[in-house]
Amino acid sequence: MQRLFSPWRLEYVSSHNPRGKGCVFCRAARRRSNPDPLVVHRGGHNFVILNKYPYSNGHLMIVPYAHLDTPAASTADSLSEMMLLAVRCETALRRLYRPTGINLGMNLGRSAGAGIAGHYHLHVVPRWDGDTNFMTVVHETRVIPESLRTTSRRLRPLLAESKRAAAGGPAPARRRVRARRVRPAVRAARRSVR
Repeated sequence: MQRLFSPWRLEYVSSHNPRGKGCVFCRAARRRSNPDPLVVHRGGHNFVILNKYPYSNGHLMIVPYAHLDTPAASTADSLSEMMLLAVRCETALRRLYRPTGINLGMNLGRSAGAGIAGHYHLHVVPRWDGDTNFMTVVHETRVIPESLRTTSRRLRPLLAESKRAAAGGPAPARRRVRARRVRPAVRAARRSVR
């Protein structure tokens, strides 16, 4: 293969910003007035961000706001919320992409493979049977069929919806409609038993 056309990379190549030094996660966490388009959810202690260089579609990272290099330095509240967000992300990814598996993992320290060693984070990566193909194995190239903007747009409402459900908020309309359909059948069944 002599050329692999990838026009979406132009934004990355032309966006070199020498003033953008420092932690990429801390910059994303601070951008509240002009939110980072990759941030798909904000919690009290952690936020969820799309991986800019994903392994697969829907590759998320749960990142604490505190710039720490290890979970051992975190508070119990932050760690607890991180795991609750992992469950929320799993639920959203399963609903949206229907993966056959999900990897959860952390790389702590550069020798463990951490690309951003100073700010720990939890990867949530949806996987499918046979998702490693010749492009990854032979050409060290990943094929991602959905743009990050589209992934962000599709995941945001699902993460917000699961937040409402966890907080005891209103159930999605689809569930309410199903419940109404079931009730008459249940009443009829109860009458026939009497």
